[in-house]
Amino acid sequence: MFAVVSDIHSNLEALSVVLTDIEKRGIKTIYCLGDVVGYGPNPRECLDLVIEKTKWCVLGNHDYAIFYEPTNFNFGAEQASFWSREVLESEDDADSRNKRWNFLGKLPMRRTLKYKNASNFAFVDFVHASPRRPINEYIFPDDVYNNPLKVRMLFERVKHICFVGHTHMPGVFLDEPDFYLPAELGDSYPIISDEKAIINIGSVGQPRDKDNRASYVFVKDNKVEFVRLDYDYQTTMKKIRAISQLDDFHADRLQNGR
Repeated sequence: MFAVVSDIHSNLEALSVVLTDIEKRGIKTIYCLGDVVGYGPNPRECLDLVIEKTKWCVLGNHDYAIFYEPTNFNFGAEQASFWSREVLESEDDADSRNKRWNFLGKLPMRRTLKYKNASNFAFVDFVHASPRRPINEYIFPDDVYNNPLKVRMLFERVKHICFVGHTHMPGVFLDEPDFYLPAELGDSYPIISDEKAIINIGSVGQPRDKDNRASYVFVKDNKVEFVRLDYDYQTTMKKIRAISQLDDFHADRLQNGR
């Protein structure tokens, strides 16, 4: 049994609620798909929790942006990256500062797990964005209709199951191609031995599917379970608005889930 989180985006309130829920379920192993930082007001605290609580994390485009440089970011996202970098660099405690930078600098682009489930083994890949371009390629639900060739090419890179984030929109892609919202699946996807799936787990800290609740998944008894949780987004919004370098839009979108 394990949980998968992604796209925390420096949202401490959302991350804290998700970690509490995971602990209540008795889940001991957590994997992270990146974008621990960016957009939100608490990069230090979120990095510390991910370092402490997760078994490992892969590199997201916002993690890359503050360690290296923002690439193809809009102005608000770019400014948030520069501000996050300043916050991490201004840490007075050298051990804490170095621990965070070392963590970011060593994040891999991809992880693979051979997972023993109830009936067989599932080969599971973990990337931030896509199996083809693991840091910054978006896979949108509409791609199954507007760009089916793209989806088929993505599935050529998938051995069995691939967990992704990046779009902040949870759901399951199949290689027909097709896409299913969690609600259409009863919030549960059964891992089938001969069926490939790309599973977007949604976003902990900045949902964009018009549902403002934090999103994550856990795997138990050969099923991927989608979870949504209420959190105190009003507090996060106030924090963002109090920081001049962060765009108020990144606060407003938390209330609307967009």
